[in-house]
Amino acid sequence: MTKRNAFPGATIVEDARGGKRIRLRKTIKGRKIDTYLPGPWGSQAMVEAYKAAITGQPDLPKATGPRGTFDYTITHYLSSRRFLDLAEQTRYAKRLRLDWIRQKIGAGRLVDLEPRHVEHLMDLKGGKEAANRLHKELGQLYGHAKRYLDFNATPPTERVERRKIRSNGFHTWSDQEVQKYREFHPSGTLPRLALELIIGTGAARQDACRMGRQNIKGTDIWYMRGKTGQDVTLPLSKLPELQTELRQVPTSQALFFTHSGGKPYTVESFGNWFADQAKEAGLPHCRAHGLRKFGATRLAERGATEFQIMAFLAHKDPREARRYVQAASRVKLASDALSHLENVQHPESLDKTNPQVVEMKGKK
Repeated sequence: MTKRNAFPGATIVEDARGGKRIRLRKTIKGRKIDTYLPGPWGSQAMVEAYKAAITGQPDLPKATGPRGTFDYTITHYLSSRRFLDLAEQTRYAKRLRLDWIRQKIGAGRLVDLEPRHVEHLMDLKGGKEAANRLHKELGQLYGHAKRYLDFNATPPTERVERRKIRSNGFHTWSDQEVQKYREFHPSGTLPRLALELIIGTGAARQDACRMGRQNIKGTDIWYMRGKTGQDVTLPLSKLPELQTELRQVPTSQALFFTHSGGKPYTVESFGNWFADQAKEAGLPHCRAHGLRKFGATRLAERGATEFQIMAFLAHKDPREARRYVQAASRVKLASDALSHLENVQHPESLDKTNPQVVEMKGKK
């Protein structure tokens, strides 16, 4: 006798890289659901994510610990408007990180956590970036407790430094790498369309994988960034490479990127797929986000202001865009500095190839 699935529509599938994941695919009253759920199967995190996807509303968690504990604080934060207003993908990733904190120290009280405990938790995360992300999450929990739960002590995170990382994040593609990808993936292919779409629009992978003919508005291409809710409208006449690829998309195709009989990609599967295309082109270190950074860098190097780049990237403030402008300015300043050497008079060489004729007195 076949055991009934307690979570209709959810199955364990193999992703593009051979890993096992829980995928939910179901249609409810015309609303299509296609998303991944956190594991393991049957866990509290999976149950809550499943209910949120099915109902369209997040299932508000219930605290098991008393007020003042991390369990209570995390539960209170997950029910807050500050968390619920985040984009779905951001909520998903953040929830996993908070569940890790709950698992490790959920029963502990905020007032009892000391700097040495924070250091230990950061060590458990392994990598520097993950450790710093944990530091940030803890700091935000203490900030939430101060604003809404009458916590008034000094957070221990303020006495713990973040790990120093000599990295600018995802690798930014170079002109040579973009050209190499273009030479490997010819015009008219899906990988080439993905490249030109991300470069031209600055769309993140979660936005690019959902784009289609509905995003073409006359002579413009438009989309709303899922993470920030900001609109971006760009004239296709300024994006000839993208325009060329869009003309080759079949008129019967609604979405630009589909697989397995016309099914849309999820955010993760699209990112994995694009990474595989870059790897096939001999660029195993290149990712979709690095291509988005290339598009912003290209604008900065051509003199775009931080506010123009902010609009292109669909950010809410210019701080991130300012980095691209500053980096481009440093390159230009260094080049301009060298131009001051062009008119420098070099001293005459002391090594004479023609010996000087010396007249001797009294001799003709």
